[in-house]
Amino acid sequence: MKSNGGFVSPLPPKRRWKCFITAVLSLVCLSMFAPLFFLLGFHNGFQNAHISALAAERLNPVSNHLNVPAQHKIAGTENQPKSSSFVPLLKVHGSELEDGVPRKISQNSARHFGNDAEKEILNNTVGNPTPTSFPEQNNRHHAQAMGSKKMVVVNESEVMCQIKFGTYCLWRREQREEMDDYLVKKMKDLLFVARAYYPSIAKLPKFDILSQEMKQNIQEFERILSEASTDKDLPPNNEPKVSMMEATISKAKSCPVDCNNVDKKFRQLVDLAEDEANFHMKQSAFLYKLAVQTMPKSLHCLSMRLTVEYFRSSSNIDEQIERFLNPNMHHCVIFSRNILASSVVVNSTVLHARESGKLVFHILTDKENYFAMKFWFFKNKYGEAAVQVLNTDDSTLSGHNDEEQSRLSLPEEFHISFYGIDKLPTLQVRAHYLSMFSQSHYLLPMVFPSFEKVVILDDDIVVQRDLSDLWSIEMGGKVISAVQSCSIRLSHLQNYLPSSSFDGNSCAWTSGINVIDLSRWRAHNVSETYQRLTNEMKNKDGGALSETSLLSASLLTFQSLVYPLDSRWLLSGLGHNYGVNSEALRNAAVLHFDGSMKPWLELGITNYKNFWRKFLNPESQFLNDCNVNQ
Repeated sequence: MKSNGGFVSPLPPKRRWKCFITAVLSLVCLSMFAPLFFLLGFHNGFQNAHISALAAERLNPVSNHLNVPAQHKIAGTENQPKSSSFVPLLKVHGSELEDGVPRKISQNSARHFGNDAEKEILNNTVGNPTPTSFPEQNNRHHAQAMGSKKMVVVNESEVMCQIKFGTYCLWRREQREEMDDYLVKKMKDLLFVARAYYPSIAKLPKFDILSQEMKQNIQEFERILSEASTDKDLPPNNEPKVSMMEATISKAKSCPVDCNNVDKKFRQLVDLAEDEANFHMKQSAFLYKLAVQTMPKSLHCLSMRLTVEYFRSSSNIDEQIERFLNPNMHHCVIFSRNILASSVVVNSTVLHARESGKLVFHILTDKENYFAMKFWFFKNKYGEAAVQVLNTDDSTLSGHNDEEQSRLSLPEEFHISFYGIDKLPTLQVRAHYLSMFSQSHYLLPMVFPSFEKVVILDDDIVVQRDLSDLWSIEMGGKVISAVQSCSIRLSHLQNYLPSSSFDGNSCAWTSGINVIDLSRWRAHNVSETYQRLTNEMKNKDGGALSETSLLSASLLTFQSLVYPLDSRWLLSGLGHNYGVNSEALRNAAVLHFDGSMKPWLELGITNYKNFWRKFLNPESQFLNDCNVNQ
């Protein structure tokens, strides 16, 4: 054709076909090379880079010296604020951690048992960085030793269990029984495999007989396993059914099925089984929590019976006013709603006292238990000691018209865990329990305006030695004498404190048994300081005071005002630690059942219950009528 005719001629047909064939061949080559690319593992370069980075992060050196963790650093964190290489996690007994941050929750609620708590806790840490993820299962074992405060290498699932569910995990581990269920587990495994293959076999028309056979075997196994949890529960002559299922699965494996479909179905079944196990664990943890926070029926019966008898009684309950107000007496203060626990504290103290006539006990309780408590201590005499029962809801007692401030609150118990990574497969954990003053303790100077020194006794203790030496301790101008826990310092908790104006080396301390110099308390305006700190934290928390804020306020209020009490006075951990040494139990002056497993509960640790129960009166008609002594 002419080239100057105002248009360009199209390509010849032969050339057009050649371009089309070239494009098709290129696509074919690419489709062949793409699978080869994946088969040879070139794509793993990106994944390996991610894994290597994660491994390098995990292998960053973290100190093993747990006594002074704040002095060690992780590479690459020099510009970060100084903090412990062991990240502290705080929680109040019975409360849970949500989003990695301690939050205030209902004492009888389990709604914060989140499935992703492990990842959230590890991703929202304080101080030095930790890996963004952990393997969910490792074969390591956890054991706590509160008395010796030693570090242990633990099963990571156990660690996360304790962070989420607290002492429930310790109780579950101790109550676990070995089950004879080898055949049951084998049948469950066969059932899982059969369920995974069945959908793929059912889609193949020429294997209808095998499909029907698998369906019958699956239904039979489901029926048997729904009624059996151990081998002895299995029906007789069960072996042929197991052999038949194994033969059926063997036939299914020889069929031309899509392995991806089988794998997908098997993973779905595993996920369902894990979800079911997780649900049952949460349910069990909630029931445990309910059991440890609910008053036993026997104690409720005792309280009701005593209240009725108080109003029925025509006896005049005399008050020994002169002894109650005599500043020369040895005054002990107990905050409690539990009649039985208060009775054990008073009884054990009096029985070991050299001069019980000098002891005066002031039991502060609420209006619900006031009359029952008053009648109990009127009917039961404890040597020559005097016992006064006071109602904290009486506004004339503390001079407070604020109902919230005058309401009785018992010591708060905190669980603080420190963890860190030393090597890829190793998780190091330290766990500590602290029992701290509640808001009611800060009303002491107003409740006892004429006293100069008192001894505070928690209602979950047992006294095994004379306490008279406590009133002669020279406290060097300090306000409170307490057993300290210097493995926890304010510097470890700096991210939970409202300001940086604190002594980082100030040690934490615990209640249980404390000597209070009320004259120095008034001079230092301790109650006002605590109220100011709680108001600041309440505003910071948006109007609701969290448990973490209560701990921080108590520690800041008494920093530099604590006189260290010899640790031989108090042995703590009997409400959560199963491994307390028997010799230490016998030699301690005071046993402290801090934790969830109190000795008056059925879930209490059996090995320690006798130290508490021996101070109950087995001949008391009230205790026998309410089955307390059983």
